[in-house]
Amino acid sequence: MNQDYIKPDNWSIIEEGFDAERVKSSESLFSIGNGAMGQRANFEETYSGETFQGSYIAGIYYPDKTKVGWWKNGYPKYFAKVLNAPNWIGIDIQINEENLDLHHCTAVKNFRRELNMKEGWYNRSFEATLKNGTEIAVNIRRFLSLDLDETGIIKYEITPLNKDAKIVYKPYIDAGVTNEDANWDEKFWEPLEVKKGANEAFVTAQTFKTHFKVTTFMHNTIFANGENVNISPSTIDSTADKIQFTYGTIIAKGQTSSIQKIGGYTVSLNHENTLTAAEKCIKTAVALGYDTLLQNQIEAWSKIWEMSDITIDGDVKAQQGIRFNIFQLNQTYLGKDSRLNIGPKGFTGEKYGGSTYWDTEAYCIPFYMATKDQQVARNLLTYRFNQLDKAIENAKDNLGFKNGAALYPMVTMNGEECHNEWEITHEEIHRNGAIAFAIYNYHRFTGDYSYIPEKGLEVLIGIARFWHQRASFSKAKNQYVILGVTGPNEYENNINNNFYTNYIAKWCIDYAEEQINKVAAEYPADHQRIMEKVALSSAEILEWKKVAGNMYFPTSEELGIYLQQDGFLDKELIPVKDLDRSQRPINQKWSWDRVLRSPYIKQADVLQCFYFFEDHFSKEELKRNFEFYESFTVHESSLSPCVHSIQAAVLDKMDMAYTFYLRTSRLDLDDYNKEVEEGCHITSMAGTWMSIVEGFGGMRVKNDQLHFSPKIPKEWNGYSFKINFRNQILKVAVNHNGTTFTVDGDQDLTLVVNGDPVTAEKLFQTN
Repeated sequence: MNQDYIKPDNWSIIEEGFDAERVKSSESLFSIGNGAMGQRANFEETYSGETFQGSYIAGIYYPDKTKVGWWKNGYPKYFAKVLNAPNWIGIDIQINEENLDLHHCTAVKNFRRELNMKEGWYNRSFEATLKNGTEIAVNIRRFLSLDLDETGIIKYEITPLNKDAKIVYKPYIDAGVTNEDANWDEKFWEPLEVKKGANEAFVTAQTFKTHFKVTTFMHNTIFANGENVNISPSTIDSTADKIQFTYGTIIAKGQTSSIQKIGGYTVSLNHENTLTAAEKCIKTAVALGYDTLLQNQIEAWSKIWEMSDITIDGDVKAQQGIRFNIFQLNQTYLGKDSRLNIGPKGFTGEKYGGSTYWDTEAYCIPFYMATKDQQVARNLLTYRFNQLDKAIENAKDNLGFKNGAALYPMVTMNGEECHNEWEITHEEIHRNGAIAFAIYNYHRFTGDYSYIPEKGLEVLIGIARFWHQRASFSKAKNQYVILGVTGPNEYENNINNNFYTNYIAKWCIDYAEEQINKVAAEYPADHQRIMEKVALSSAEILEWKKVAGNMYFPTSEELGIYLQQDGFLDKELIPVKDLDRSQRPINQKWSWDRVLRSPYIKQADVLQCFYFFEDHFSKEELKRNFEFYESFTVHESSLSPCVHSIQAAVLDKMDMAYTFYLRTSRLDLDDYNKEVEEGCHITSMAGTWMSIVEGFGGMRVKNDQLHFSPKIPKEWNGYSFKINFRNQILKVAVNHNGTTFTVDGDQDLTLVVNGDPVTAEKLFQTN
């Protein structure tokens, strides 16, 4: 834990007291989004202290030219960047002719932020004394509508406390923004048109290179003590990319003046005429009004929480942590559009380019499958199917592969690889396996096999072809090996025979062959169509099987474990407990050479394999490997603690499972890795959900049935969650006396609980 200022609360994230050193961290933690757009919790008014300005629109990106010191053949030409979108929240404010700026106020008291996760709004309030002696109380509420997902609204209230005040509101929209993360300091937005109307304005701009067109809009209304004063702007200032209105008001001491600002974005991804669409957004929002918009927001979030909430009784910090994770996941992606995906930072920052990683398939899909309609998860799979041609092109052009072999990108916006670190782009090829595993996982959980003959089988064939060509035969070992890779543990680069990579390569080939045979038997028309399209022969499949059937896996017979890769035991094996805390995190304290030579693991590849393929190994094998690798794992990957929590629960190491749960659930709230100001770890948040459902709840799907082996940390009185399993809603409630299963559906649901089959009807309890 590196920070501890967030107040424990079951339903809200709360900060009390103004501290300039915390501003950027809080901008991340109090971020809001609605699946179509999102923004960091930047102040609406001017703030001259350190800040990280960020508003983002789903699917809008820029191909920032790759910048490396030494160019290597095969480098992607660009690193896609999620763009800091035009600013619609800005409201410059003058009070008695002085600018409101918390960085320059003589006093700031009773500062409070609240992110209300239950109802989906962000609130900020404070009292401030300006240099001119005016004392004010301010309250601001902001939310991004789930129902009108191109629209947000701000209610900004000011009450002078010690004297009457002349308040000047200067709301603006501005496309002249820059990215925090940019390789060449280029401008990303080209202004096209500025248009004004009665209390409303529009700035239309498009991205350079990608030519996404966006109209940013605003509509302003001024109130005094809750009554519309019906004034128009006294002045209007505009440039090629910005327009600002000025409203002058006078308010008596103790009375409240406010501005309500409606704003947002319409984009060419969804509209032929973005300006017309923006005008329609304003008309709809104004007609509904602030109170109705807020009530609709509360109701929309209530529906989300009805299915996705996890309750924890007796541990407020644990409860706050899981709800924060679930809230951010739903803010980032709601599954409405198969063109969109889940960036590691979501709408909270720019690191990792805002692009799609293997995190989606490995960690996020289970959450979306279980808490939403299966179509949401299917859309995530469709995203990859739609980019299969690009994956084949990537393998062909950058790696010299042939015959339809597909290597999905490590990082992508549109299917093209856009990551510019060699050890990631060309070595971290295990991501192919996660994409295949997600197809298997989707069918296993939903029972919907139709995706595989319709789309998935082509993906599996392209991936199997890749693994067949990527492996090479070692005469010395008389087995197939995979050389020059980086596993999920990015603290070991360019290594040979990473256990996880080799294992999932074998599994992908076996699974692809199994599905080819199943489709041939049950969907002959689809089988014929696909085989003709990809020109796959029985002889080629036999060649695949030679590789899968004779794959090399590094092991230590002495220790009874699988090795991360060849040579891991040659390292100086000093456990983490003997590493000085002042040296952590090592990726911020050590040279990369020192990191690579150390035994320290960002996330344990062997344990990732055990998580995916738990049934392939014995519990004793898990115990030996877990205890060995845990001692060297520094968990400096956000994806690491959740897997360890799940496996610790399997091994009845409940204290350890609980500790890892807290770490994954409060990774950002407590800033474990000293980087939250860059944005939150959105994709790993799904791992927090898995820590409870799969870890403590012990949920698995085997032979078309749900299995549970519930356990409960001693720190909790009880916990509960819901699962949408094949269109039946199952509620699981666990306490120290037993587990209750409640089915909301027309049919009974057969479960296996602690190894015993039971039939859950409307209510079933196990002791």
